Amino acid sequence: MNIPSALKLGLTVIAIAIVATAQAPQPIGIPHIGLGDGPFTFDTAEQHKIRVTVVARGLVHPWSLAFLPDGGILVTERPGRLRIIRDGALRPEPLAGIPSVRAVGTAGLFDIVLHPKFAENRLVYFTYTKNGENGKFATTLARGRLGDTGLTEVRDLFSAEWNNLNGGSRIAFGPDGSVYFTISATTGNAAQDPASDYGKILRLRDDGSIPDDNPYVHRAGYKPEIFSMGHRDQLGLTFRPSTNELFSCENGPNGGDKINQILPGRNYGWPLVSFGRTNPGPRVSDAPWKEGFEMPFVVWVPSIAPSGLTFYSGSRFPAWKGNLFVGGMKYGELPGTGRLERVVFNDKLEEIRRESLVTDLKQRIRDVRQGPDGFLYLLTEEEDGALLRIEPAP
Repeated sequence: MNIPSALKLGLTVIAIAIVATAQAPQPIGIPHIGLGDGPFTFDTAEQHKIRVTVVARGLVHPWSLAFLPDGGILVTERPGRLRIIRDGALRPEPLAGIPSVRAVGTAGLFDIVLHPKFAENRLVYFTYTKNGENGKFATTLARGRLGDTGLTEVRDLFSAEWNNLNGGSRIAFGPDGSVYFTISATTGNAAQDPASDYGKILRLRDDGSIPDDNPYVHRAGYKPEIFSMGHRDQLGLTFRPSTNELFSCENGPNGGDKINQILPGRNYGWPLVSFGRTNPGPRVSDAPWKEGFEMPFVVWVPSIAPSGLTFYSGSRFPAWKGNLFVGGMKYGELPGTGRLERVVFNDKLEEIRRESLVTDLKQRIRDVRQGPDGFLYLLTEEEDGALLRIEPAP
């Protein structure tokens, strides 16, 4: 039987496509699973049955949340929008007042916190990536006054030097009223450069000025706003309520994620020492630690891509009191393996066990916060992100 040449050509193309598809490498990771309607019930090691409820959804790459005294919840979206959730519903229109944001890659709108005297002054603080010229940008701390429709009197309090280093930022108010915030440095040697703000934790007064008692304020060659240095991508920052000690979580490149106990004037080693490897595989450093650098408080190998950090101090979960919770966006460099990590300490703040939570949801957890109601709240880092609430199962 004679087969027309056009048909022969078509069959050949189909055969080549089938062979190419069969030989093509399969994507790495677990297929993305959309978040269901919930609620979801899970068993845990010490608190046992918990319930996870979807409070609101439709958030685009949410990054941080802050609880308002009237019950509303502010949420930042990395593309540069400030949203509000009231009575369990996401208001359709963003709040006004957020300045222009460089929302490229991991850059964008980051953390948001209320001033300790928010009930009196209505001041809200946030960090974002500010656009500059010639492809440069700067991690910036800003504040505004919250009204019914958004922020007014918005102004930048502090901007790092113009650079092209990507990475997130977190804010925490200290017990002394100072503002602490992180600036990341995922590549290069900026974290060890005392003349750069990148790869550091900075400490400022609430008006953006520099405190006289900062550790490097009188040291030549060092920027006076620096509180600690030698950090990579710091995506969590919190004070331990019982002791007022400062802690941060930091992404390693491929393993070597860690929790640091932050002390003034200390160097945490990046990129000279690390427990991790570079993404292609070689170790970052010959030794994971050297004299002169601070030892990590907690280390993850393999990576969990930590983001968001809080100590639980409420009464809703008695078995979790004093535990440290950190969001995880993937495990072992595998997409689709997000989780919430729980770290348990003894009375001397020594780690004694860990637990991975909500792994079945397969969601990237960007932030974790304790709410005023004593429950835990999570933000999922997704294109269709959600705010989740963890509560004891009835």
